Amino acid sequence: MKAVAVYTLLATAFIFFLVTSPATRNGLHGGGDGSAAVNIRRLGSKYHPSNFDPFVAEIERKNEENLLDPLHDEDHSHRGNLGDPSTEYLDDQGKLNITLRLMVLFPFIDNHPQDGFISLGELEAWNMKQATDRLFYRTEKEMDYYDKDGDGEISFREYLPQFSEQEIDNSQNKMEHGNAGWWKQQIANADVDRNGTLSFIEFMDFLHPEDSNSREIHRWLMGDKLTRMDSDGNGKLNLEEFVDHVYAFYQTYAEFENGRGAALGSQEKFDELDTNKDGELEVDELIPMLPYLYPGEFSHAKHYSSYLIHEADDNRDGKLSLHEILNHEMLFYTSLLDVDEYDEDLHDEL
Repeated sequence: MKAVAVYTLLATAFIFFLVTSPATRNGLHGGGDGSAAVNIRRLGSKYHPSNFDPFVAEIERKNEENLLDPLHDEDHSHRGNLGDPSTEYLDDQGKLNITLRLMVLFPFIDNHPQDGFISLGELEAWNMKQATDRLFYRTEKEMDYYDKDGDGEISFREYLPQFSEQEIDNSQNKMEHGNAGWWKQQIANADVDRNGTLSFIEFMDFLHPEDSNSREIHRWLMGDKLTRMDSDGNGKLNLEEFVDHVYAFYQTYAEFENGRGAALGSQEKFDELDTNKDGELEVDELIPMLPYLYPGEFSHAKHYSSYLIHEADDNRDGKLSLHEILNHEMLFYTSLLDVDEYDEDLHDEL
């Protein structure tokens, strides 16, 4: 409770300063003057949308919905009170006051415990929540589009009307990637209750198998990938095939997991995965590589959290203070995918 009170007092004082300062009244512009703002329009076009701030995600969704249906005015109040898409955080040019947003968000993230710092676990929990919200939103949109009869279930015919009845009947003979049998197996993997159609959660697993918790879906996904990596066609990966098709993906992401430290070497990682010690990797042994080969929303959320901690933790105590976050605020409004694409001149340009 004390921490909440402190945050409230700090936020009130800081917001008062921002609102009354000349920089805020004139609209914050990122650049050489050291201010902190980013243009939402540019964020949605030149740069990847932020994975951190639900306010930005909501604006992106509103923009998308307005483009699809200018008269659409859906109520999103059920998504929480972290900031409705209003002009409170934007100036007349559509520039977002990043500093103000981070001040507002900080106490929501620092909650286990509320100690004035954001730990890696707290940051991961926050980013995982944003990832879950994105998955639900995308599934809702797809469900609305494909559920032609409005029964809340998706059938094979509703999702894949291009296949004829004959193709569906003979699907067991056509299991190649993209054929009717391949799709039918994917739907069957996600159909947990075996009723022949996909409920909302089952449909979400079907659309985003890389983020599913289903072992069966993971085995299918890895098996399908294995057939395209298995050069000698024996249904397994030897060390050479592992290095050619898997290791580079693992190495890139593992460095984020280790705080930019060195990943295990190719032989060492291969030996770790080879649990039966037969010198080759089977489907079940390769499943731990799925987050690297198919990095979904949840994998990205974890890697993004590690990246933010590493980049913004100035005193290297493993957690972030509000001062550290504000000192690196642009990090929280650019995607992890932007890191190699744009250098530190990004801060000055914006």
